[in-house]
Amino acid sequence: MKTLLILLITLPCLLCTSCKTLDAITEAGTAVGVATGAITTEQADSINRSAGAVGKVFESITPEQEYYIGRTVAATILSQYKPMDNSALTEYLNTIGQYLALCSDRPETFGGYHFLVMDSEEINAFAAPGGLILVSRGMLKCCRDEHALAAVLAHEVAHVGLNHGLQAISKSRLTAAATILGAETAKNLGGKELADLTKTFEDSISDITGKLVNSGYARQLELQADKTAVATLRRAGYNPTGLTDMLAEMEKNLKPGGLDFAKTHPDPKVRIAELRKLLASETQVAAQPEVLRKRFQKAISGL
Repeated sequence: MKTLLILLITLPCLLCTSCKTLDAITEAGTAVGVATGAITTEQADSINRSAGAVGKVFESITPEQEYYIGRTVAATILSQYKPMDNSALTEYLNTIGQYLALCSDRPETFGGYHFLVMDSEEINAFAAPGGLILVSRGMLKCCRDEHALAAVLAHEVAHVGLNHGLQAISKSRLTAAATILGAETAKNLGGKELADLTKTFEDSISDITGKLVNSGYARQLELQADKTAVATLRRAGYNPTGLTDMLAEMEKNLKPGGLDFAKTHPDPKVRIAELRKLLASETQVAAQPEVLRKRFQKAISGL
């Protein structure tokens, strides 16, 4: 309990201090605590490590950290949406997705790009940090051809490349730091205190993930992802107008007040209008090769 009290007292000071000064102040404080018998040497070491964790809140998230954050986000989403058991469709999705990722502005991430179909009729897609991309069965049904499907995946790849997920998470970094603090403090707690502390930090993590899943990206970020997706589609040889085609088809199927894409994304009409400005001088690519048409039809036949 003493350790927790010291953390609560020193945390406001830690948050307003530079990393180097923070470490010095914390180490001086814990040294006094040990000398006076207020805390043990183990508790002092724990507090010092916690201070270092808070300092890292103000540093950039590394690719490896992004990967683990993305895994947590994706795991949370998949606890709500069951993955679709269709290996052929999953392989097809990854074939297109990996190619688009290679054609994007960020072709490589720490853990690589991974694409998965969610077994849900909701029209939605999620891009977790690090390159974990989830697309619903309902969204795939809105794609009339491979150009449209590529547009969906290119848009989600763009979110990853533009670090939109990390931008959302950075607003809650202090909560993430508090989680690390809790992990350190928990070494010196037990029983009800440990249970309460664990619950508090678990709820904090849920808040971070919930914000990404339920609130969605800001309108300007969605439009930025659309613009970036168009560039990726051009490089990959897909028709960028597949994005407007997909949005138009999707708009027909969205239900007002639904829990899907309509809740987490701008009105398709807004995005279509912006895209038409961008694609006004677009040169239409050749008709879709027969091989692409056939593999698309075969892959989605089980939907």
